[in-house]
Amino acid sequence: MIQLKHVYEKGRRVSGGVRFLVDGLWPRGIKKTNLEMQAWLRDVAPSTALRRWFGHDPAKWDEFRRRYAAELKAHPEAWAPILMASRRGRVTLLYGARDAEHNNAVALKEYLERKLRRSPRRSRKS
Repeated sequence: MIQLKHVYEKGRRVSGGVRFLVDGLWPRGIKKTNLEMQAWLRDVAPSTALRRWFGHDPAKWDEFRRRYAAELKAHPEAWAPILMASRRGRVTLLYGARDAEHNNAVALKEYLERKLRRSPRRSRKS
C-alpha cells in the first residue's frame, strides 16, 4: 500500500510504514529534524527541465505523467527503495507541492502501483 502525505498538512497523521520525501527540492520552512522519514529520495523527482515545463499546469498533466514515467523507467535505481519497501508493508510518499492532484508524488504512486501489480510478491522458500 502506497499513501501520499503533504508535508505541510496538519492533523492527518499517517501511521506505520516507511516514509520517503520524493521532491527534488527541500520543502521551504520544514526542518529536517521535524520531518519523520526514512530517506529523501531527490533522484526520484522529475528532472528540473520537466518540473519547470510542467509548472503544475493541470492542462499538461497527462503529458507530464508520460514524460515522468519515461524518466523513471530510465532510472529504476532511484525508485527501487520505495518499491522494495512497499512489498514489505505500508509506504508514504511525502511531497511539498500545493496541488494535491497534479504533482510528482501522485504520478510516482501511479507508476509504482503499476509495477507492483505486474510483479507480485515472490514467496520466500523456507
